Amino acid sequence: MRTVDIKPTLLDITGLSKSYGKGKLALSDIGFSARQGEFVSIIGPSGAGKSTLLRCINRMIDADGGNICFDETEVNGLSKRKLRRLRTRIGMIFQHYNLVNRLSAIENVLHGRLGYKSVLAGALGLYSREEKARAYELLCSLGLEEHVHKRCDQLSGGQKQRVGIARALIQEPKLLLCDEPIASLDPSSAKVIMDQLREVSARMGITVLVNLHQVDVAMRYSDRIIGVNQGRIVYNGDPQLLTDERIHHIYGSEAGELIMDIGGQHAG
Repeated sequence: MRTVDIKPTLLDITGLSKSYGKGKLALSDIGFSARQGEFVSIIGPSGAGKSTLLRCINRMIDADGGNICFDETEVNGLSKRKLRRLRTRIGMIFQHYNLVNRLSAIENVLHGRLGYKSVLAGALGLYSREEKARAYELLCSLGLEEHVHKRCDQLSGGQKQRVGIARALIQEPKLLLCDEPIASLDPSSAKVIMDQLREVSARMGITVLVNLHQVDVAMRYSDRIIGVNQGRIVYNGDPQLLTDERIHHIYGSEAGELIMDIGGQHAG
């Protein structure tokens, strides 16, 4: 685990709850904080509430109750205009990339600047020379210099996800929300993406919250792990203290196979 200096708290969540339909509880009394530059993995079985949690933080979904304080701003209750401004400081990376396939890599990256534009400027694709230079620089830093002008439907999954990272970074965010960013990737591409996310956190001081289903990956990369089961936090602590018993508590019947995977990797 990386050593982290005590940095200011960037995100503080208390009593967060969300339900769907007739009493189907997605989140219940969620509370945790994350510091500037901290790398936090959120793990748990499918349907545990991980994606709902990330989407509540940037209000893609509205929570039913609780408080979300990001960068000294209370998120719940913000007007649409203020929320749009706040979202420029929160990058989002998706499992299925959410790119416009018919556009080039650099055009997709520039979409990360739309939060700073008027509706007209955004519709017309009016970007400054500096913004275009920054988009190119980010793609090159992520190893995509040969793919800058390729349509995104010509890229591999790992390359698409790197375009997604560049699109998030051009926002100049303080927080990156990553929703299962490696779930659709092969192990080699997944390692590239996780290495780059960790580098972003360490070098740029950006807080990273990443949903993962792979416990071994979470243990390898995280400063802290949050375990979620049935919409509740059941673990919040050091990756090195995530024992087999605690993995069982988080994953229930799925835990056995995950523990075998971790053991096999440690043995290798």
